[in-house]
Amino acid sequence: MISRREMLQLGLAGSAALTGLGFSNLSRAFAQQALTQDQLLQFEDFGNLTLIHITDCHAHLRPVWFREPDTNIGVGDAKGRAPHVVGEAFQKMFGITPGSPEAYALTWPDFTDLARTYGRMGGFDRIATVVKAIRAARPASILLDGGDTWQGSYTSLQTRGEDMVRVMNLLGAQAMTGHWEFTFGTERVQELMEMMDQPLLGANIFDAEWDEPAFEPSKIFETGGLRVGVVGQAFPYTPIANPGWMFPEYSFGIREERMQQVVDELRAEGVDLVVCLSHNGFDVDHQMASRVKGIDVILSGHTHDAIPEPVVVGDTIIIASGSHGKFVSRVDLDVRDGRMMGFRHKLIPIFSDVIQPDPEMASLIEEIRAPYKADLEEVIGKTEGLLYRRGNFNGSWDDLICDALLSERDAEIALSPGVRWGASVLPGDITREDIHSVTSMTYGQVYRSEMSGEMLKTIMEDVADNIFNADPYYQQGGDMVRVGGLGYSIDPFAGIGSRISGMTLLKDDSPIDPARNYVVAGWASVNEGTEGPQIWDLVENHIRAQGTVSPAPNNSIIVTGD
Repeated sequence: MISRREMLQLGLAGSAALTGLGFSNLSRAFAQQALTQDQLLQFEDFGNLTLIHITDCHAHLRPVWFREPDTNIGVGDAKGRAPHVVGEAFQKMFGITPGSPEAYALTWPDFTDLARTYGRMGGFDRIATVVKAIRAARPASILLDGGDTWQGSYTSLQTRGEDMVRVMNLLGAQAMTGHWEFTFGTERVQELMEMMDQPLLGANIFDAEWDEPAFEPSKIFETGGLRVGVVGQAFPYTPIANPGWMFPEYSFGIREERMQQVVDELRAEGVDLVVCLSHNGFDVDHQMASRVKGIDVILSGHTHDAIPEPVVVGDTIIIASGSHGKFVSRVDLDVRDGRMMGFRHKLIPIFSDVIQPDPEMASLIEEIRAPYKADLEEVIGKTEGLLYRRGNFNGSWDDLICDALLSERDAEIALSPGVRWGASVLPGDITREDIHSVTSMTYGQVYRSEMSGEMLKTIMEDVADNIFNADPYYQQGGDMVRVGGLGYSIDPFAGIGSRISGMTLLKDDSPIDPARNYVVAGWASVNEGTEGPQIWDLVENHIRAQGTVSPAPNNSIIVTGD
């Protein structure tokens, strides 16, 4: 008799074979210049239920360039485990041919050349086409949105998130959870929720005063003769990583016991399947899957990982669907007698030059963008190299932002948040939309202040621990704070307070003096009352002054350790 664990592993093997078949066909098709939409959507139907998952689009309505990370260090048990494998090692792990469409979609080597070959990815008009095709083939399907949907673009900032609510309503999303959504503030979140056709689920969001659940924790969907329980898990550290003063009514947290309670309640109500719609981040989800019993599927978000195969942890599968609209995950499940008996999966790449735009969604996007079209498309300057942000340390977009902070605010040191959102820009024009893609938020004021060398060291160590703590439950996601005018060494595997060394002021190559004060410019402060120009205006002024920017390798950060 085959055990459930063996059945799940067989499902994984089927998933890997199916995913490999899809991408292998893509490689041959591109070589023959004959890739078709049908090939992208090819899938052998399986079981009696389909989950459709998208996450972390960061309000990018149209197709984008988006380079995957060149550095993603795993610590503790996560070392060397997907998603903490990048580039050629990632290609080898998943049998990906260098230079192929899947290499372009999932890894960073040769990105600029491959981008010119394969084109932009994503776009909600293309996503709509894919979702409709899946629904036509699988009427018993559920579309779930993992959050970080309302923030990250010019139009989302101008409409205060309404653009994305309209898009997700038209797409037919059936539930979502949240993170950056809350940075619009409590009142606006409530207004947008009233416009939504789907619930915002958050089992781990509590009323801060009364310490009781503040959001609907879960929803049961009845489809195809099944009852499917979906539990929402919002980003646990939202009030710490983002300005808690914008939503003081709510408290968050991992709340593992709460998750177990909600799962048990759903099981007691007789659901056939339990799905966790999560914005924990992949490593947190991996640990939660090993400790909370009764979750069949975790749809993972927050850390922007795109993994072409499900990860199996005990009796739970974890699906990671990338970010910025680059992928849609389809998961077919065989659910019988209240159990998941097997699955098949495909991480569908949204190649915008291949997938036909859905006319209805394209029309809505055009309507949303129309009032801002001239501002969005205005060319601010040019770049001679790729601008990207994604990796544990500074990317070229981050370097450009830090250069702007240094020059425009007459500072010695620049600090820029290590967020993972923001599209890439190929050599050529830089538009205002490009700048907003990496800066748009509701607390973008640029501060200028003095900080002691000791304080700078403390900040750097604190951020490093948030990222490289061996216990995933102490990780907040994101990447190291980006720095300008400052060099340092980091050992991600060292202990708390001991990771950062060799801090140097680059302008004169002098060691950072703990007792000396330095002029520091930065943005995205979580402190209430921060004053200064908006970061997008400052970056725009800097690029205009430069005319053409020339990204160069950043050799000021040295990574050490095992």
